[in-house]
Amino acid sequence: MLRFLVRRLIVALLVAATVMVLAFIMTRLSGDLAISIAGPNATQADVEAVRKAYGLDRPLVTQFFDWAGRAAMGDLGESYFFKSRVSALIGERMPVTLTLGISGLLIALLVSLPLGILAAVRENTSFDRVVQLVALLGQAMPSFWLGLLLMILFGLKLGWLPISGTDSWEGFVMPAVVLAFSAIPALTRLTRAGMIQAMGSDYIRTARAKGLSRASIILKHALRNAAIPVVAIAAVQLGFMLGGSIVIEQIFALHGVGFLAWESIAKNDFPVVQSVVLVLAVIYIGLTTLADLMNAVLDPRLRGA
Repeated sequence: MLRFLVRRLIVALLVAATVMVLAFIMTRLSGDLAISIAGPNATQADVEAVRKAYGLDRPLVTQFFDWAGRAAMGDLGESYFFKSRVSALIGERMPVTLTLGISGLLIALLVSLPLGILAAVRENTSFDRVVQLVALLGQAMPSFWLGLLLMILFGLKLGWLPISGTDSWEGFVMPAVVLAFSAIPALTRLTRAGMIQAMGSDYIRTARAKGLSRASIILKHALRNAAIPVVAIAAVQLGFMLGGSIVIEQIFALHGVGFLAWESIAKNDFPVVQSVVLVLAVIYIGLTTLADLMNAVLDPRLRGA
């Protein structure tokens, strides 16, 4: 188990380092940062002064290692546009994004687990085919299109829910549903496949021979084993949701980390952009690593992988 943990941590560190390099390079490919900061009417002297003030006159390698070293210690620098510490900006916005992502995942699990179980129990029936068709169509539906539909129907037409803002829990309902919709198809299909495999195993036949009830066989024995891959995918889906919150937060005007990234891209505030990418990537890496560890605990066969 210790070797498994060390391998996963090494992989996580390598991926995090790669993300740092890519985030730094991507912000530099968009043009001269000094010109963006100085503004369109700045003189060459103004641009040079900005370049020197922000350390942009140094070699790119030096700039990268300076930023990466400070980022590793928790110092993400200062925003060019907001004129405040980037870590403080992200810390202020992160609760909104985490609330949105966790709410979306809970909704997705509450919908996909029962659907997957029922589809597996009724394999090859009309209900099973409908579930598979809906899952396929749901995966192909763009999230921004569903978001606009919900806003028009429940926000503008019926007036049941607010179309923007986080003043109350109602403001998270529609965004969380849209975010959940992106994860429901994969979780439903995975639950169905795991349950079908589990229901055909020897221990289930033994449980039937012992006279256990159908509910006990499905929920206590089959679901326990079918849930192992779902744990990993759920963690991965939460990471995807946090990353996908950029679009959802923009649609519903939720001032989370995604909305902050959108604002910063528009303002060429690259310290914020690269830091948001890094923070979300680290969260995603942490979730997938945690999922691997949980799977290793639940299924010892995976420890040698």
